[in-house]
Amino acid sequence: MPHVIDAEQCTACGACAAVCPSEAIAEGVDAYVIDPEQCNDCDACTVECPVEAISAA
Repeated sequence: MPHVIDAEQCTACGACAAVCPSEAIAEGVDAYVIDPEQCNDCDACTVECPVEAISAA
């Protein structure tokens, strides 16, 4: 199941995008966003997020 980023918790630090092997994470207006079509559910972003803003959808 693709992951999602809680925009209210996201601090837009970019740590998640830096570790995403499928390049599914991009910078949005106020927070990063995950493209569900590209997400391979590897959990790398979830582990890396310092504010725990990412979870499985």
